[in-house]
Amino acid sequence: MLENIRLSIQGIWSHKMRSFLTMLGIIIGIASIISIVSTIQGTNEQIKKNLIGSGNNTVDIKLYQGDMEYYLDDYSGIPKGVPVVTEKVREEMEKVDGVADVSLYSKRSYADSVYYKNTSMDGANVMGIDLHYFNTCGYIMRTGREFIQQDYDEFRKVVILDQTAATSLFQEEDPLGKTIEIKGEPFTVVGVTEKSEAFEPVINSMEDYWTYMGNQASGFIYMPYATWCVPYQYDEPQNVIVRANSTDEMSAVGKKCADILNAYVTSQDDVKYKAADLLEQAKELQDLSAATNNQLIWIASISLLVGGIGVMNIMLVSVTERTSEIGLKKAIGAKKKRILGQFLTEAAVLTSLGGIIGVIAGIGLAQAISKMSQTPVAISVPAIIGSVIFSMLIGIIFGLLPSIKASNLNPIDALRHE
Repeated sequence: MLENIRLSIQGIWSHKMRSFLTMLGIIIGIASIISIVSTIQGTNEQIKKNLIGSGNNTVDIKLYQGDMEYYLDDYSGIPKGVPVVTEKVREEMEKVDGVADVSLYSKRSYADSVYYKNTSMDGANVMGIDLHYFNTCGYIMRTGREFIQQDYDEFRKVVILDQTAATSLFQEEDPLGKTIEIKGEPFTVVGVTEKSEAFEPVINSMEDYWTYMGNQASGFIYMPYATWCVPYQYDEPQNVIVRANSTDEMSAVGKKCADILNAYVTSQDDVKYKAADLLEQAKELQDLSAATNNQLIWIASISLLVGGIGVMNIMLVSVTERTSEIGLKKAIGAKKKRILGQFLTEAAVLTSLGGIIGVIAGIGLAQAISKMSQTPVAISVPAIIGSVIFSMLIGIIFGLLPSIKASNLNPIDALRHE
């Protein structure tokens, strides 16, 4: 085998231009496939990252009535048969395999009546949270302090702002220790928080903006859940946010925790908890992207077919050129399988070299596409290995006919050939 490979490389090198032109179809086909697959994977990872965020792995579990989210506000009222989630139920969800942490919260989106002196905050997001929320969602304190147990035990009217809310209400002023009003009730600012990992999704349109950013631009105000009933309703059932150990566990974890919550729901109005399956949303967008790109892969594969035909053609020419050599080898005792193996090896080496060059060209092409179109790419190692193996198989398949022709030559006729 090693001798066959050495002879193959020697033969390819002695006809460098012809060999390169023969490999060109393979190189173009493999380069096209590698660049397309890299773009697909990069786009899929960006979709996943845009929806899920930078390693957050959190799943939101909210109340739904039928297929529509049930918005708890001052007018819709508390749904019947949906109890407040207790600490015991939270701990039950925390024991589910794959769960890192669980938090309970209530929320008002686009809340009005939020003031600091004469400055109002339009479209605020006000949240009543437990002690687990910041850890579950990956927040750290920028200034000030987090909530402590005494804030809950003593029903302290304190709040923590995110940077957007702090800027909206206080501009350049230090918010710590200042008092804001929420529905006429005074709350003291004790801290300003931010995400522990900065993450900016790729925004290409207004639709992307509302999909990925939602109402985050409005800013968030957090208060202890114990004081939620001061500006809002008593005994309001909370939403739940769960942090999974890994991204791949998010769907299963969300469903299991939703099932636990629904075991306590006795509503007759089709109100129940559902997990927001962002992983499934990402998969749907990925499938849509991949369906289009798979068609491009099939088109690129035509280049491999053309390249294979070129290999067959050049191997037939090689057999004709080396007829006398084949006759001499058979005359001194070379068997059919030895001749067959030599020509198959030469075809496989030829296409494998084309595959390797194609992989290198494909990686370079993918990076160039990324820079020109601002499209993310992710180089796929399995695709690289598969491409080289596939190019070798092309050499074996399309080199089979010339190799059989060479091995079946009559030694006497071959020696007489000129």
